[in-house]
Amino acid sequence: MALLERIIRPRSYNKVYDVTLFQTPRFRVYKGYEEVYRTSVEGNGHDDALYQIFRMFNVPDLMPGDYNARYVATGDIVFIDEGRGGHYYYRLEPDGWKEVNRIHIK
Repeated sequence: MALLERIIRPRSYNKVYDVTLFQTPRFRVYKGYEEVYRTSVEGNGHDDALYQIFRMFNVPDLMPGDYNARYVATGDIVFIDEGRGGHYYYRLEPDGWKEVNRIHIK
């Protein structure tokens, strides 16, 4: 469905999101999140931006050259900053991305 929306909608409807990825030093640890990468992602909405982030950091050919952390996995948090539009935090759960409170990062 996301691919179909990208084909139908003109590129001007896409927004550029400021995205920060937070991970713990070890996999399956849910305390001690650290910022590991910050980038801009273009998408039709938060779902599309989260899809782009997951794809970017889990496909070796798409990973940025200066990215030194592990693959995105369950428990990792993505922060989407829309400036005056709000701040949103999403954690990857086994059944997809779920919006969480900022308190989970500490």
